[in-house]
Amino acid sequence: MLVMTCEMIVSIEDTILVDDEILHTQGKREIIMINCKVEVRVPRWYCATHQWVFFISSTGMKNVWLSMEHQAILWCNQLVVQVSHTLLSLIDSKTGQPFPEANKRLAVFARMLRSGIPQSFNWMSSYRSKNATGSQVHTLSSCPNNVHWNDDGLDRDLYIQTTTMTVLAMDGRRRWLDIHKLGSDGKGHFMFVTNLAPCFGIRLHLWPDKGKSASEMAASKRVLEVTAKLVQIPSGPAPRQIEPGSQTEQAPPSAVLWLSPEDMHGFRFLTVSVAPRPTISGRPPPAASMAVGQFFNPDDGKRDLSAQFMLLSTHSQKELLLKEDHPLALNLSFTVSLGLLPISLSLTTTGCGIQRSGLLAEEAGDMENSRLCKLRCFPPIALAWDHTAGLHILPNLFSETIMVDSSPALWSSTQGSEKTTIMLLVDPHCSYKARIAVSETSAASRFLLLYSSQIVGFSFAAIFFALMRQAHAWDLDLPMPSMLVAVESNLRIPWPFLLLGFVPILFSLFISLLKSQPLPPLASFAFVSTICYVFANGSVILLVLVSQLVFYGVAIIHVFIKSRWQECEGNICLAFLHWFINLSSGFFSLRVMRVLRVNPLLVTALAAITLGCIVHPALGLFILILSHALCCHNALCSNARMKELLDFKDVGNERSQQFASKHDAGLNQNIQLEENSSSSPDSSRSFGDTQLETFHHRHGLLILHLLATLMFVPSFVAWLQRIGMGHSLPWFLDSALCIGVILHGILNSKPEFISMFSFPEICGKEVRLDFIYLLAGYYSYVAGLGLVPYRVFYAMAAIGFISCALRILYRRSREKGEPRFWQKKAFS
Repeated sequence: MLVMTCEMIVSIEDTILVDDEILHTQGKREIIMINCKVEVRVPRWYCATHQWVFFISSTGMKNVWLSMEHQAILWCNQLVVQVSHTLLSLIDSKTGQPFPEANKRLAVFARMLRSGIPQSFNWMSSYRSKNATGSQVHTLSSCPNNVHWNDDGLDRDLYIQTTTMTVLAMDGRRRWLDIHKLGSDGKGHFMFVTNLAPCFGIRLHLWPDKGKSASEMAASKRVLEVTAKLVQIPSGPAPRQIEPGSQTEQAPPSAVLWLSPEDMHGFRFLTVSVAPRPTISGRPPPAASMAVGQFFNPDDGKRDLSAQFMLLSTHSQKELLLKEDHPLALNLSFTVSLGLLPISLSLTTTGCGIQRSGLLAEEAGDMENSRLCKLRCFPPIALAWDHTAGLHILPNLFSETIMVDSSPALWSSTQGSEKTTIMLLVDPHCSYKARIAVSETSAASRFLLLYSSQIVGFSFAAIFFALMRQAHAWDLDLPMPSMLVAVESNLRIPWPFLLLGFVPILFSLFISLLKSQPLPPLASFAFVSTICYVFANGSVILLVLVSQLVFYGVAIIHVFIKSRWQECEGNICLAFLHWFINLSSGFFSLRVMRVLRVNPLLVTALAAITLGCIVHPALGLFILILSHALCCHNALCSNARMKELLDFKDVGNERSQQFASKHDAGLNQNIQLEENSSSSPDSSRSFGDTQLETFHHRHGLLILHLLATLMFVPSFVAWLQRIGMGHSLPWFLDSALCIGVILHGILNSKPEFISMFSFPEICGKEVRLDFIYLLAGYYSYVAGLGLVPYRVFYAMAAIGFISCALRILYRRSREKGEPRFWQKKAFS
């Protein structure tokens, strides 16, 4: 007995989780439904070769069209049941186990989830072949045998003399179209839309010659029925009927047929047979019937919309005028994928070929557009084709934001994925005004959604490049730039921007060539990657600016309060507070606390590594961030106190001079301690400059490790939710990466530690920390291009372990008195 447990949240916007015990999954298979679209992810281990991802949309399954708004829940239920049946079909009924062959599992998915609509615009693929004798064999299946229509005589046939044919009712007639006559002048393609049911309401045949009757048509072996090639599409709600049998607007099409010249080759006539109107007593009147067919030239309705056209539409809407007797199918080719730049498309009916009455022009025009044109023109339909996402159908298109579910301009994208084609099916009897504009809000949200992983990787690269500039300036005995200046220098044109922002793109293309992978569209890939790099630098600049303002504000407030506190030392009201501070100072004078104060880096490292390895890596990184923040605050406060003393000395105020002289002794002692403990290569630097450089250096590490901590936030939230379910140690890989990041933050916490990071000369040049940061930045950039930003932890951890190894070698060589080849020449 097969048992399958499913947890389903039937909602268009919610998430559906299917936990399949039969398939022995190591977790929950994720099925994500967004706007009536389901994404099925099959784990890599289950498929044995690679991970499969299936996208199932409302146009991707048979008999589950969402034709009415109130049927949304029913459609979702149908879709979930179909997916559940597909998962159950993967089980071998004899053994009760999943099929071991990947090909057989793929066949099950293809059979159960195959789309009802061909995923290309070449809908009429070759349905004729030739047998061994060379005679033509028709492989297209006709309508069921139980479908019988009354024999139509010649007096009931209609002969269409124009390229456009219209059916407004179920009249039981057959319409003849001469392919050679109507398909001349390049109009060799035939497009047909209808809301009648194939076989039961309408039938289409191709004739080599003109026939006599329906019985002759059935007996002839040379007549080809193409009714089965009518592609059903989701249609909008049926038109409202104020009274039985009345019609207020044209019905929306529910089926489409496209015949190319190759499909009609060898045939002379095309017939469209319409069933008679049903006359069953007691049955409600049928809905409005419609069918429109046209011979047309696809080039007449082709419009190429360039990237410049789309970008200019953000400022002002672009208009396209469609006059009457236009092609039924309009092909709009967008050079930029609508997955990247969604558009707002609106169609307004401006005329429908009906003569106006004797009313005023304005009134007659309003009446024509609101009543008569709705009665004559069927609602437009948009079919959006994307190389990655496939076919999207939007019925009843009057004003809609069109967006396809694709990810263009990525490293893994293929050629052609940067374009989107929209085919508009509009009534040729009517004239329209089409307004096209790029939806700015949709484009911005789509951009962040698609390229968020890429931007995160580029943000780490921007920080590494900024740290590289700081380390390089320290090695050259130059003032260390702030993080704000260092990040801004990444965007300087031409050389910094080209070397840091464009060279990794070329390197990724070189990797694709080495792996024999298809190259992405070069122009769109380079442009979008560059935009993401600029956006990442801007985001880092904003983060640096905000954090720097916070640090400066807190330091100013701290120094102000402390200076006012020292001025009020003789106040009697504060005697009790002085007593409490003296009492607490006794606690801090204990031996353990003295050890902690003397070795703050050791205490921080032990606490962070312990929490990161035993509890969660996010907690260990949080301790590291607190250490960075405290150091930044102390450095700014020391710098602010020095500037305050200098300002007070310049002012001839006696009280200020007394205040300054009171603190000169204690501050000079701190200055001497800092200068003696500092190994700065430039002894002429003042204490304030040293503290400011310490702040800039630690501020950069703070920003880097803050982003690293934020990447662990989702995992940390999930860990909080599992607290009551038992405790398990973090994964070894996470713990190892966390230790490496912590070592990087601790062993490189002071600017003078930069001088200890050095390898022996390689190829005649000494490898120092700035070069390592450059490699880490390039690695993070490539990781962002590959949508795997978590790999930046490998770069940070590698720098941390290398720093630890070099620090050990430094101490051993110092004990043995060996030359310190990794230090700067100024110290050797």
